Amino acid sequence: MTELTSAVTEAVEAELRFLDPAVNSSPELLAELLHPDFTAFGSSGRTWDHDSLIGVLRERSPVRPITASALRGTQLAPDVVHLTFDTDSNGRRAHRSSLWRLTDGAWKLFFHQGTVFGQEPDDDDPPDTPAR
Repeated sequence: MTELTSAVTEAVEAELRFLDPAVNSSPELLAELLHPDFTAFGSSGRTWDHDSLIGVLRERSPVRPITASALRGTQLAPDVVHLTFDTDSNGRRAHRSSLWRLTDGAWKLFFHQGTVFGQEPDDDDPPDTPAR
C-alpha cells in the first residue's frame, strides 16, 4: 500500500531522477543522489557501493531509457522511505526495491535491490541503470 506523505513524494521524485538517463549517465549528478554508505544488489547478482557505481559510469557507454511502473512507497521512519516498482529497459524487466534516507536535508539512495524477471540478467549491468 502506498502511504502518500511528502516524504514518499520526495523519494519518488528522487527515484525518477535516478532513473533519468541524463542523471545516471553523469557521475556528478548521480553522486548527488547516492548516500555515502550506498549499497546495492544488482539484478545481475553483483554487489555495488557508492564508489564502484560511480566508477563504472565513467567507463560506460550511454544508457538506454528506462520505464518505471507499479511504483509504491511507504514511509518507515521520519527519515526513511521504502519504494518498490518494476522497470523495463528495452524488454529487460526487473522488480526493484529502494530505501531512501533523508540526509542533510536531501533524500539519498541508501540501498537498492533489483531482480530480473522474464529473462536472464546481464552480469555487466549496474543496479537500476538501464542496460547498455
